[in-house]
Amino acid sequence: MFYIIGLGLGDVKDITVKGLETVRKSKRVYLEAYTSILTVGKEALERYYGCELILADRELVEQSAHEILQNADKDDVAFLVVGDPFSATTHTDLSLRAREAGIPCEIIHNASIMNAVGCTGLQLYNFGETVSIPYWTDTWQPDSFYDKILGNLNRGLHTLCLLDIKVKEPSLESLMKKKKDYEPPRFMSVQEAAIQLLEISKKRIESDSTIVNGLSGDSKCAGVCRVGSSTQQIVAASLQKLSTLDLGPPLHSLVVVGHLHPLEEEYIAQFTVN
Repeated sequence: MFYIIGLGLGDVKDITVKGLETVRKSKRVYLEAYTSILTVGKEALERYYGCELILADRELVEQSAHEILQNADKDDVAFLVVGDPFSATTHTDLSLRAREAGIPCEIIHNASIMNAVGCTGLQLYNFGETVSIPYWTDTWQPDSFYDKILGNLNRGLHTLCLLDIKVKEPSLESLMKKKKDYEPPRFMSVQEAAIQLLEISKKRIESDSTIVNGLSGDSKCAGVCRVGSSTQQIVAASLQKLSTLDLGPPLHSLVVVGHLHPLEEEYIAQFTVN
């Protein structure tokens, strides 16, 4: 059997009992290490699980999935994912590859930021389409996600913004030289995301003065950091204020707040800073 197992969001103990039992009986156990991270390292997981973990980076998962699935029709092989297995499309693809190879696949679910964002007090059914905010470069500054945020706002809906993660990314120089050389890991902060959103808003208004329903520095947002860990932090403030705040270590997410139900307004008030 090939198992894809969610680890939850916090520490080593967030794995489900079913997930832990499966890990301990598997012949090979992979730890996916590029769509998200836990607040603890690989060594802490190995001590708690009582087995060796094989780090699975983007290159291995997306280009050499056959290595992960090798002999999974004869042995139990586990693939560990921070959060829930199907929060990233990569893992859906891996499941499909297993099925195409005739390998039985079982999913063991867990919490992810997609539902844990309810810790803000914002009701999950009041969220619209989730967006991802990527890191910009000097030559690549996409902003198509901004239109989805505006679409949610126009319907009074909140937007969960997933912030970019760069783990084992090849540098531009190494790609040009065709040799493997990786950039240091980077994790986008709420502050960086807020700055990018303000810049997009400014450019949109400059190009079209008739825009009245866009984001502004006064737009209410929430920074959500290290959800599920002992250092979890939620800060509700204007977009402008969040662009000035250092909310500490990763992982961060940003919520653009839509229309607030009175209960939501009362709950999120405890996290609000002026």
